Amino acid sequence: MALHTSPLRIALAAGEPSGDLLAAALLDGLARQLPEGTRYYGIGGPRMMAHGFEAHWPMEKLTVRGYVEALRHVPEILRIRGELKRQLLADRPHVYIGVDAPDFNFGVEEPLRAAGIPTIHYVCPSIWAWRGGRIKKIAKAVDHMLCVFPFETELLEKAGVAATYVGHPLADEIPLEPDTAGARRALGLPESGPIIAVLPGSRRSEIGLIGPTFFDAMALIQQREPSVRFVMPAATPALRALLQPLMDAHPGLALTITDGDAQRAMTAADAVLVKSGTVTLEAALLKKPMVISYKVPWLTGQIMRRQGYLPYVGLPNILAGRFVVPEILQHFATPAALADAMLVQLHDEANRRTLNDVFTQMHHVLRRDTAQRAAEAVERVIDARKLRT
Repeated sequence: MALHTSPLRIALAAGEPSGDLLAAALLDGLARQLPEGTRYYGIGGPRMMAHGFEAHWPMEKLTVRGYVEALRHVPEILRIRGELKRQLLADRPHVYIGVDAPDFNFGVEEPLRAAGIPTIHYVCPSIWAWRGGRIKKIAKAVDHMLCVFPFETELLEKAGVAATYVGHPLADEIPLEPDTAGARRALGLPESGPIIAVLPGSRRSEIGLIGPTFFDAMALIQQREPSVRFVMPAATPALRALLQPLMDAHPGLALTITDGDAQRAMTAADAVLVKSGTVTLEAALLKKPMVISYKVPWLTGQIMRRQGYLPYVGLPNILAGRFVVPEILQHFATPAALADAMLVQLHDEANRRTLNDVFTQMHHVLRRDTAQRAAEAVERVIDARKLRT
């Protein structure tokens, strides 16, 4: 179906690096699916802008972690959301796509949908894991949900929300068999010997909370096994500057800091120590044994614990429906606990084979040519609205 008679205007808003990744893949698919001259604009990050996206506000304005930490940013975020709503209601796009950032985007989507502008939300909030009451908000705000996990569509459709499973773009991007030797050569790392990738996060708050624990854990691992080397990606010079005091405090670590390229760093590794988040899914698709950890302020942790429904927080465990990799969180995340768990993940070959099978099956389920499927779903929403008007 192709009902487009004038240049299309598609507004998007992404508020996290993971959303920037998802939206960039979507923009690539839309460029192939929709007419040349379609305009894409709103709030986005560098990956989106590389696809011709017009960022009226930088994505970093919305990148805030945790309830307590968000409080001081609320006034600016509300101001941006108000300005975005006014702009889109005055100059109506053909569709609005909120990419993740549900607390921000639902507040935009609901009034736009009430005004007759089609709304799509990309990535179903984790209502199956916590804050299930948001399904009512979704039903009011969203015309169509693009789901990255297969079990989400049935849950949404029961609540009257149209949904399409599109797979996850990381599963399309990452090869089924990672080239560990090639990644080591590219990073200048030894081709033999154990290597652990360590990813403590990319935000100041994350580095401040869990960075010291991760560095102390590395020191313990190296004491117990001197042949181990570590690789840690630093996405930006600012992040490297945050890590520098921790590196200075551990001068004997066999640690290589890379300029970004987290995926290659994990590909080069035999096992991964990683903070909770989308990066854990990336590690799983790379078939890496891992230990998942995080620390958040006490109050944030209490709120999250009381609203959670699942016994796990890591995406590999959520998708597997059981604990396939250890999660060591909050006050349990001591250097000794992390070091002990990492050495098991590094050396247990039976566990490595089991994880490879689990993660390979997961990879096949999530590999669905996401960009194309998502773009087709967006076009169907636009065309359905044109048929009704």
